[in-house]
Amino acid sequence: MTSVEDPTLERHFKGHKDTVTSVAFNPNMKQLATGSMDSSLMIWHFKPQSRAYRFVGHKDAIYSVDFSPSGHLVASASRDKTVRLWIPSIKGESTVFKAHTASVRHVQFSLDGQSLLTASDDKTIKVWMVHRQKYQFTLSGHTNWVRCAKFSPDSRLIASSSDDKTVKLWDRLSKGCIHTFHEQNGFASTVAFHPDGNCIGIGTTDSSIKIWDIRVNRLLQYYQAHSNSVNGICFHSSGNYLLSASSDNTLKIFDLIEGRPYYTLHGHKAAAMDVDFSPSGDFFASVGADEQVLVWKTNFDSIDSNEVLKNNIRSQVGSSIPYHKHDPPPSSTSHSYAHELNPLKGPRDNMQPNPGVINIAPQLFHSPQQQRQPSPSPPPPPPPLLHSHTEREDPSYHDSTRHTAPLEPLSMPPQLANALEHIVSQLDILTQTVSILEQRLTMTENKLKECIDNQQRITLQIQPDT
Repeated sequence: MTSVEDPTLERHFKGHKDTVTSVAFNPNMKQLATGSMDSSLMIWHFKPQSRAYRFVGHKDAIYSVDFSPSGHLVASASRDKTVRLWIPSIKGESTVFKAHTASVRHVQFSLDGQSLLTASDDKTIKVWMVHRQKYQFTLSGHTNWVRCAKFSPDSRLIASSSDDKTVKLWDRLSKGCIHTFHEQNGFASTVAFHPDGNCIGIGTTDSSIKIWDIRVNRLLQYYQAHSNSVNGICFHSSGNYLLSASSDNTLKIFDLIEGRPYYTLHGHKAAAMDVDFSPSGDFFASVGADEQVLVWKTNFDSIDSNEVLKNNIRSQVGSSIPYHKHDPPPSSTSHSYAHELNPLKGPRDNMQPNPGVINIAPQLFHSPQQQRQPSPSPPPPPPPLLHSHTEREDPSYHDSTRHTAPLEPLSMPPQLANALEHIVSQLDILTQTVSILEQRLTMTENKLKECIDNQQRITLQIQPDT
């Protein structure tokens, strides 16, 4: 790998009040979304002095966030068993649906923005239509929590990683599992598709990173570069680099052409939980248990490579995996093989000051049908879903940074608010009941199909020869 210069830390955001679990770039490169164990979703703006938005609506920790390809929606998955779709503006409009019967660990939009993929502790993966949040189908086969699920670039395949020590590949059309990769030691905590769609990367709790060719199910590259669990991985848009975040507090950049770790980045003071490259690959972001959100500039040279990883194919013999000549040997660490960077201690400081935060708390959440109800005054205004107020989050925040006046809160009689809250809770119960019925119906259909198939086989066996 060649580079113009080392990666540099460009922005440093602080506003969450607990571990930051997930990060995603808006494709328009104007915003960054993060989710946290503090149950809030935050939208950070790259425009100088623009204050961040804190969206509060989930009742428990947020595990995953993702922007739609258009950038007009943000999805968040939570331990409260729900998924929320947000409009990332100061109005903070949102819809919520009961997605699973246990914590939702991961959420992702398909490339066309029409489908939503969710993974859950209820051991299932589900696919939804974004429009009206309509349920499509469930993928069942894992025997433990499903930590992560990703669409392939063409959305035809789905890869999922689970605490049952497997990574499964699913065919979206047939809804069947087409291959299972088994982990011997730890379990796969994260999975990602290579941009060409022919490979997947797996990060595990035993600190390893593996890249598999899913066309022939062969191991291409293996790295034991971290000293603790790998929590997040992401491929660069060129396909030439892989970025990882680990509980050893570091980020690593791997050169996939040469097959070696190239940079070790020290920016987080606690476990690094997730990473994401910007769509163009010019920037990447990292989040961690230290409540920090860091934005880095890659400074990569563009390399013309039509067949990434082609020369690095290796085979697996028994339980012994041959190492690439550039890989660190099993008994060593990666520090002697990768450039060590700690931008927080370096002489260069490109970081912009952290502006304040606008808290946006939920008042009402309307369904799409309610939002389309006619308004008595033309033209119809957007539905008043949320009210907002401002709050100084950073002690170093000054009045001179204010560019947005606080919004007037919406007034609502207490009786109406209580009634609406009761209705919402009843709808949640109804949604959960429907979800359980859907699962039972699916099981019944499968059993009925088995019975019909068995009956046909028996009939064919007892028919007299003619």
